Amino acid sequence: MSYGDPNNPYGAPQQPSQPGYGAPQGQAPGYGYPQAPPVQQPYGAPVPQTMPGTVKAARVMLFILGGFQALGGLLMMVASAWFADKIQEAVEADSSVSAADADKVASIGAGVMIVVGVIVLAFAFWAIFTAVKFTTGRGGARVSAIVYSSVIILFSVINLLGANVFALISLVLGILIIVFCANKAGGAWFNRPSY
Repeated sequence: MSYGDPNNPYGAPQQPSQPGYGAPQGQAPGYGYPQAPPVQQPYGAPVPQTMPGTVKAARVMLFILGGFQALGGLLMMVASAWFADKIQEAVEADSSVSAADADKVASIGAGVMIVVGVIVLAFAFWAIFTAVKFTTGRGGARVSAIVYSSVIILFSVINLLGANVFALISLVLGILIIVFCANKAGGAWFNRPSY
């Protein structure tokens, strides 16, 4: 090993042959790598380290809507047998309908209740899964929450037109979820860089 060998770990540090080679301009070369600049979003906005309060509120609202929808879907599926019995009694009360036709109508009614219950359970899963992804999710969780809330708002308006006053609660929650996910704090949270 000679003193001039560039691969000699015990030799004198080699000076770069070109200015700025191996080290940033104005700094002497040294061991290790230069420090990375602090992580910032475009336009100098700071990166949020904790979930903003409005995003937490939207997440809680998604859990609430999903929980009530899961409960409603399960109740619809369980009540389908009771619903089928009531339909059969109503149809059998009419003397012009045969017992086979009454049974057919009751089965169709129970099937419709079960299918609607499964659809409501799917919506509940969508809301809960989206809320869970808020902590690690990126823009996809935000888009999912906004699309889900838009569908909820649409069905709430339809239910309000049918004089269902309880749809006003889901309408307000849907609007708030969209506002909280689309505001500046929500944008900063969902567009933060991944590490």
